[in-house]
Amino acid sequence: MKILLIEDEVTLASSIADYLVDEGHICESVGTFSDATEKIELYEYDCLIVDINLPDGSGLDLIKLAKKRKLESGIIIISARISLENRIEGLDIGADHYLTKPFHLAELNAHLKSINRRIHFSGSNQINYNEIKILPDERRAFINEKELTLTRKEFELLIFFLANKNKVITKAGIAEHLWGDYMDTADSFDFIYTHIKNLRQKMMKTGSEDYIKTIYGVGYKFDVS
Repeated sequence: MKILLIEDEVTLASSIADYLVDEGHICESVGTFSDATEKIELYEYDCLIVDINLPDGSGLDLIKLAKKRKLESGIIIISARISLENRIEGLDIGADHYLTKPFHLAELNAHLKSINRRIHFSGSNQINYNEIKILPDERRAFINEKELTLTRKEFELLIFFLANKNKVITKAGIAEHLWGDYMDTADSFDFIYTHIKNLRQKMMKTGSEDYIKTIYGVGYKFDVS
């Protein structure tokens, strides 16, 4: 998942970001309302992790902004505020979950997985399409019940394609989703071709149809038509 962490406590933010990256997520971190607003306006995220108390604004106003823009991102509030009123307010304006500090990082990750299933795969623990089966929580993929040996990025790429079937995805869009917004500075996206070529070869070698199509001059499409 691509995540925006909005937390002004530097030590806590670093701890959360490191954990989420180790779990295979892309995690960008900001510590102010203004920086978070800029990120939300410019980029797309699967989930926003939002602290309420920010030095220059309220995380609740960020959630309202995300909802006003009709973002499909999941939202998790992390806050030291423990009252029932605070929880109800956060959930009423659109947050999916409300975690009170301190919390276990494994619990945060479990909520992220739940949001990912809800947003992209109708809440299912298993993704099935024709001969393809994926177990996202276990990071395992199968073709005709034969397990694929994929790198982390190849696995994430397959999930991304399945979540966007029949949509043309640009190389820049793939790079941003899998590597974060710092890819804006990349001189070339040629490395995307290598990852896609390897994924495509592994799938077809295991018996998959050739779903990944090149849209010349634009990007790629997982063609299920």
